Amino acid sequence: MQGKLYMVPNHLGNEQTGFTIPTEVATLACKLRFFIVENIRTARRYLRLLDAQMDIDNSTFFLLDKHTGPKEYSTFLEPIRQGHDIGVISEAGCPGVADPGAEIVKIAHQKNIQVVPLVGPSSILMALMASGMNGQSFAFNGYLPIDKSERPKAIKQLEARSSKEQQTQLFIEAPYRNNAMAQDLLKHCRPDTRLCIACNISMPDEFVVTRTISQWKGNLPELHKKPTMFLIQGI
Repeated sequence: MQGKLYMVPNHLGNEQTGFTIPTEVATLACKLRFFIVENIRTARRYLRLLDAQMDIDNSTFFLLDKHTGPKEYSTFLEPIRQGHDIGVISEAGCPGVADPGAEIVKIAHQKNIQVVPLVGPSSILMALMASGMNGQSFAFNGYLPIDKSERPKAIKQLEARSSKEQQTQLFIEAPYRNNAMAQDLLKHCRPDTRLCIACNISMPDEFVVTRTISQWKGNLPELHKKPTMFLIQGI
């Protein structure tokens, strides 16, 4: 009997995993013995958080990062043909969403392998839920350009699309560049555009606030090295 590919959610930084990871998901994840992960050390640590008694030393981990070649992807799924289930774990949140796990899932479908998404935290959805912005139509845009000439264009294009389609636009930045991103948004967006800053989602110091660009001026929070989701919606 062929195994299944489980998409196992990770916490967003809060190691009190009972707050964001359902008990049934944690139990299932710790019964698996094959994993595809972005970082072996942090994946092992996460599984220990879920179950301190898990037999991790007899588990197999396949590394999926920016150095992994496409030819290796299919080999990761070989245990499934032998009847074993495999779990995909990202560094944070839901695997397959804004991380390389999607390529593994694509191959799984091509091989008629059942893919099972498990419930867990998503910073994209949690930020949208708390923003007060349009949850019927939204788009996650990943990282905006770093180039100083390209970034303003990207911001204005997203703002224009948001205004025209009434579509919430979500994006992220490397945590050490969050403050610069916030300043760029204040500089290049219209005063009446709404901006939600969702920082450290699910953490004790979680900060999710939506204001207009004009209201944010002079009132930006400190975002340096704090995982942050930015959302804009034009009028």
